[in-house]
Amino acid sequence: MEGPVRGRLELGVSVRGGRSVASRQFHEGALRVLRPHYLDESGQVCYVMVNPGGAYLGADLFLIDVEVEAGADLLLTTQSATKVYRTPGSFAEQRMRVRLGEGSRLELMPDQLIAYREASYRQNSRISLHPTSSLVMAEVITPGWSPDGATFKYEEVRLRNEIWIEDAHDAKLLALDNLLIRPPLNDVTGMGFMEGFSHLGSLVVVDPRVDQGLADELDQIAGNFDAYTGVSLTAAIAGSTGLVLRSLSNSTEELNTLLGVCAGVLRERWYGQAPLNLRKY
Repeated sequence: MEGPVRGRLELGVSVRGGRSVASRQFHEGALRVLRPHYLDESGQVCYVMVNPGGAYLGADLFLIDVEVEAGADLLLTTQSATKVYRTPGSFAEQRMRVRLGEGSRLELMPDQLIAYREASYRQNSRISLHPTSSLVMAEVITPGWSPDGATFKYEEVRLRNEIWIEDAHDAKLLALDNLLIRPPLNDVTGMGFMEGFSHLGSLVVVDPRVDQGLADELDQIAGNFDAYTGVSLTAAIAGSTGLVLRSLSNSTEELNTLLGVCAGVLRERWYGQAPLNLRKY
């Protein structure tokens, strides 16, 4: 049984006067965005998503729809960490649909997801890119505090990302990234899963400029951090390739810094921009 829609957000971004601006914006319930701002002179618009309720609870459903039109450039982040509290007998869910037009760009850089004791959370994202568009998407998952001080007290975290390459003729699946962590059923800290670590970070990059050389470079950068990291590439579809970096650590800060440094390399090399400094705190 599907829970009630607690929050809905729709955002469309297009180019006007050399800058990216909102062409469509709608919100209701416990989701909204702050006023747009620009971090530099590139024309990239930054929107910050806000959940005034502060957390996701049992049976909550949140719907996010984002379209970045041809040539537009969007940085989308959150005001603070996404917190999932107890969800007895149910689960909280976020569904996100993203469409990127020709020559567009999206940096999706939310703060970490924190799953607390007895929390169950599902996140389903379907991302459709034009062969010439660019996506950089980061995610950090951390276990929340519990009264007995033990970690991994949540019930389930399920993250599913479908990434499609789509043009005027057809759509082809580039990557299906399905992550499922169920601490009550498995010793997730053990060898072969979390390898003794408690925090998980992911960076997904889809761009025509992704290649083995970039994968090797990001893997080398990750070696400078206190984290266990692997990098893999997808097959190329219509000239676009995906890269997935996944990293394990015991520190949110370490993973945020690692993903930020890797994303900063792409910002500087591909767009001449400085590394992100969102100054939320």
